[in-house]
Amino acid sequence: MRLTTLTLAATLLSAATAFAQSAPTLAQAPEFTAVNQASALGSSLKGLNVKNAGDETVGEIEDLVVVGNNLASYILSVGGFLGMGTHYVAVSPGSIAITWNESDKKWHARINATKDQLKAAPQFKYEGRFAK
Repeated sequence: MRLTTLTLAATLLSAATAFAQSAPTLAQAPEFTAVNQASALGSSLKGLNVKNAGDETVGEIEDLVVVGNNLASYILSVGGFLGMGTHYVAVSPGSIAITWNESDKKWHARINATKDQLKAAPQFKYEGRFAK
């Protein structure tokens, strides 16, 4: 009985230690921010068509990648039809210009690339921890 209790205590202690090592460091108190009208919400960008300089739709914003507290990439879906043959690529936020058009009350996204260039880019796969 004593051995079982000691084993259980050691297991709980090691689990707590492992959790403490992987837990993120948080500020003492939450810091609240103002969201101004120049900001875009992620939900507004998901599904947004991405066009090139020739006004051709070359992809669609499928997802956002956040690393730490920073936007690291946009995941674009390129090609495909009804979910078949879709190619996903991760694109740096600096590669896409996202603007709000006051006259049509819509978000617009532009990239300096063709659909073929995006299809030839390294593929991002929704697998492992990113599986949908």
